Amino acid sequence: ENCNASLRRLQTDYIDIYYAHRFDPTTPLEETMLAFADLVRQGKVHYIGVSEWTAEQITRGAALARELNVPLIASQPQYSMLWRVIERDVIPTCQREGLGQVVWSPLAQGILTGKYLPGKSLPMDSRANSPAGKPFFKNLVQRWMSNNILEAIQNLKPVAQEANLTLAQLSIAWVLQNPNVSAAIIGASSPEQVRENALASEVKLETEVMNQIDEILGDLVEYDQSKTG
Repeated sequence: ENCNASLRRLQTDYIDIYYAHRFDPTTPLEETMLAFADLVRQGKVHYIGVSEWTAEQITRGAALARELNVPLIASQPQYSMLWRVIERDVIPTCQREGLGQVVWSPLAQGILTGKYLPGKSLPMDSRANSPAGKPFFKNLVQRWMSNNILEAIQNLKPVAQEANLTLAQLSIAWVLQNPNVSAAIIGASSPEQVRENALASEVKLETEVMNQIDEILGDLVEYDQSKTG
């Protein structure tokens, strides 16, 4: 029913990739994958994907997709310089199962633009200043609001400048540097931001730059794969 509603809203006959957005522990996985298979066979969906699934869940889903002969091709996890929880388990699993990464929040909810300054007031139009009615994004931002993280991000600015990039472009280019990342989902509040961020797709970062980023961020990076989902 949700797929049919989406098709009506989008005024299209099919969806290119339809995602299972978060794993549903209350529904048998076989039932979920059968529903996807029905949509593929009806021509309403061309490919299927998953979002924020663990490596074990992806393995189970991929096995069922093969059994049902439907194309499971994409994983949509959170991924950025600061949030690398997919690197140790999810990415190797997806490599084995043939899924690419279409990552969200490559700018860590705007933190990696450098607009949040340590010890300063929050920008009025920022996600960290979101109204109480939008707690999800506000909570995501809050995890990065400690001064040591904000100071480290400011230290990334000279690295970006040396590469003739904005900090946002550096952050997106870093994500796209991973060969397992097929695409990055970016948000923007203006056409200018879209154009600026899209330029990062043409950037190839040198090894020295990648090493500088790792050195500056150090143990501030989150790797705990139990936080997937």
